[in-house]
Amino acid sequence: MLQRKVVTVLFCDVVGSTALGESTDPEAMRAVLARYFERMKAIVERHGGTVEKFIGDAVMAVFGIPQAHEDDALRACRAALEMQEALPELGLQGRIGVNTGEVVTGTEERLATGDPVNVAARLQQAAEPGEVLIGAPTLELVRGAVETEVLESLQVKGKAESIEAFRLLSVHEAVPRPGPPFVGRERELAIVGEAWKRALSEQRCELLTIAGEAGVGKSRLVDEALASIDARVVRARCLPYGDNITYWPVVEALKQIDALPADPDAAGAIRSLLGEALTETSADEIAWAFRKLLEEQGPLVAVFDDIQWGEETFLDLVENAALLSSGSAILILCLTRSDLVERRPTWPVTMRLEPLAAAEVDELLPESIPEGQRDQILRSSGGNPLFVTEMVAMVGAAEGEVGVPATLHALLAARLDQLTPPERSVLERGAVEGEIFHRGAVQALASEELQVTPRLASLVRKGLIRPDRSRLPHDDAFRFRHVLIRDAAYDGLPKAMRAMLHERFADWLEERGGLVELDEVVGYHLEEAVRYRQELGESDLALAERAGDRLSAAGRRAVLRGDEKAAVSLLERALGLTREIRLDVHLDVALADALSRREPERAAAIADDAAERARVAEAQTAEALARVVAANIRAQSDPAAGIDEIDALAHSAIPLLEQAEDHLGLAYVWYTLGFTVANFRSRFEEHAHASIQALHHARLAGQPRSDLFHLDGALAVGPMPADEAIEALDAARGESRHPHVLLARAYLLALLGRFDEAWTVASEQVERLHELRGEGHEAWLAWIARLQGDEERAADFFRTFCQFLEEHGQSAALSGFAPELARSLSALGRHDEAEAFAHSGRELANEQDLWAQALWRLAFARIHSARGDHAEAVRLGREAVAILEPTDTLSDQGNALFDLAEVLAAADRTAEARAALEQALDRYERKKNLVMADRVRKALATTTAAQP
Repeated sequence: MLQRKVVTVLFCDVVGSTALGESTDPEAMRAVLARYFERMKAIVERHGGTVEKFIGDAVMAVFGIPQAHEDDALRACRAALEMQEALPELGLQGRIGVNTGEVVTGTEERLATGDPVNVAARLQQAAEPGEVLIGAPTLELVRGAVETEVLESLQVKGKAESIEAFRLLSVHEAVPRPGPPFVGRERELAIVGEAWKRALSEQRCELLTIAGEAGVGKSRLVDEALASIDARVVRARCLPYGDNITYWPVVEALKQIDALPADPDAAGAIRSLLGEALTETSADEIAWAFRKLLEEQGPLVAVFDDIQWGEETFLDLVENAALLSSGSAILILCLTRSDLVERRPTWPVTMRLEPLAAAEVDELLPESIPEGQRDQILRSSGGNPLFVTEMVAMVGAAEGEVGVPATLHALLAARLDQLTPPERSVLERGAVEGEIFHRGAVQALASEELQVTPRLASLVRKGLIRPDRSRLPHDDAFRFRHVLIRDAAYDGLPKAMRAMLHERFADWLEERGGLVELDEVVGYHLEEAVRYRQELGESDLALAERAGDRLSAAGRRAVLRGDEKAAVSLLERALGLTREIRLDVHLDVALADALSRREPERAAAIADDAAERARVAEAQTAEALARVVAANIRAQSDPAAGIDEIDALAHSAIPLLEQAEDHLGLAYVWYTLGFTVANFRSRFEEHAHASIQALHHARLAGQPRSDLFHLDGALAVGPMPADEAIEALDAARGESRHPHVLLARAYLLALLGRFDEAWTVASEQVERLHELRGEGHEAWLAWIARLQGDEERAADFFRTFCQFLEEHGQSAALSGFAPELARSLSALGRHDEAEAFAHSGRELANEQDLWAQALWRLAFARIHSARGDHAEAVRLGREAVAILEPTDTLSDQGNALFDLAEVLAAADRTAEARAALEQALDRYERKKNLVMADRVRKALATTTAAQP
């Protein structure tokens, strides 16, 4: 079966074989090469590699096939150096190249296919006689365990870019990376401590076995526990491969003890084991002699690591010592991975070391790590301290997401290669669904597998997955122990198989249903199927359209719920799948609309591109719609945009859209006539009418909008009395909980003086907007604070919103809100600061934007009044009132008149000030702005008529 694997490839070739053949008898030459091939093959296989073939005088070997080991790269380096030493003994010289990378395995022709094979061959060709060159990917895996020299980058045949090469000098034991702080594990430490106390009090041997996955912290736990134990400690480790390694850990321990048992027969058995005597001895005698030595050396702690690799004879020796030792305090600590239990179920496991909790992992992370990378490490590491350490080490060089170190890839690949083929197949099919997967999905993707449930149970026992809460009714769910295991299982699948399985899973999920996010999930898996087929040079237009339709449906739904970030991602992906297949201006329009607030230039460009493609395709209606969209987006960021032109474009598009019964397009055009045209002209009754038309057509198109096409804003600032506006808004919104709709409702509540209700609603919705979009439209909060008389708070909110508008190029909106900030700052006596924002408003304001034109004049009126320039203040105040007179925004008219009254009063023109207040009261009462009406009445009560 085809599989993708990371392997290490070794090429070894004889130097000068042609010349040697000319001077050597053919039979003698044949014998030399036979010895050469036999010796090289033996070396490769002793280190766990596989000789793929002999090519002329060259040997090609692969480490990681058929089974991966976590140290395949290091094995290949050791083999290379041993081959280098063996060649002169054969009377030959050779060159060796070693490289690591992802290949395809399982083909009939050869073990491994892929670029890493070619690079290994090129490294061998570039090496000098007697030299071993390794590639950068190999060095990354063995760094710390090898000595190398850096060479100049190599320009090699068949490679467009140069490759890095390193001369391999020697291999030694790796220096472990400094570990993180020790956290948690209080219960486990106590268990080790209690075992030692029992050994001391009862003068016998205690065997304590700690099981857990690689990197979970078994050795670190033992280090911490031994720090509080006053006894001699010896340490030994079982090796994963090699000749005559049965007693390797015993010999390691004996060398550290550096003594012999007092009994002559026991001493003889130990000498025989150490190779110091020629007498033969049995396994039973060695076990007895080792036990006697431990008893004589007590109190003693013996630590045996990686006993999952220990031979049965060694394991018997350890159990023998634990059961039969007496008269001395001995603690034998055995560290093992969980697969020992599979191999030897009767082995007594004292504790299983589980991954750290999220809070404990967080303690291991340096404070300097950014939040995004911090969250990724927390999620990806699965509580494994080794994974945390390795990923933290990569943070410095990472931009954005933290990559997974090659060492962890190797570790996980080796773990998965220990599974049976059916177990691995089940795990890989679960990985296709994702980090969380369902039994039914695995069964659908592995229809030939009749034992899915037992296989899943076995994977749970092996600590690779665990049960989880199901997202589908009447199905069992599982979660990968950590996402890196999922990624390792998935990465092993060939791309053709991934494409087939993703499509099959989408089919199953469509039939199965039961997910709220069905479009998103099905669309993603179909998208993956399309992507992998494209990478293999295949195309499936029908599949691409199917994926695009699912993602576009999900994107439109994200728009409706106000989740712009998700909408942009989904709609972009949908267009990426379908843009070259078909013209779908509505999809372009939806994406442009979703992008318009944060990236207006890009949004307008998308609409322009859609209009041009529609023109080429002679799709007149689609072109008209796209041109309205582009003009509308530019109007939000370009104060010079012509509102009359947008008005004309919209009205010319409506008949075309009506004839085509394009209700979705009509909804957008009516929205433009309301939010952009009527809004700029401050005609909010027209705005409300246009919004209602937009809602009508959206419903006919099956796309009701929860944001009500800004009907909320039109009702909030338009002429309808506040209490009636709340009723109309509630009737229109139905079940809508869109943040902007509720913010407008909160503002209307504030007009009525219901501030407790207003603040509760407004604060919740601003927080929700921050979660959805990263900004909260704090202008609503500012207006509520101003109504309550808190200009300090209003200024803070206006400033936050202005910063957002400036950062995102929303200059049209900024032209109004900058003067609003100036008015609050001026009310606080901070006139110099206010002046800068008033200037911004004047420079940015579109001539047709009546609200902005009035606001910068009111801001300057207050500033001039405070500085004693009363004539200029009055002039600007009267201009603002006149600009707003043809509008129907009653509260804004009242505000302008109220500001004018203040500057008139400051100029000692009391009668005119009183007249302005009376007009302001009329506007506030008509809007039912009870708060400002009450404030005006108080001002009138304290104002005395001035002499004419």
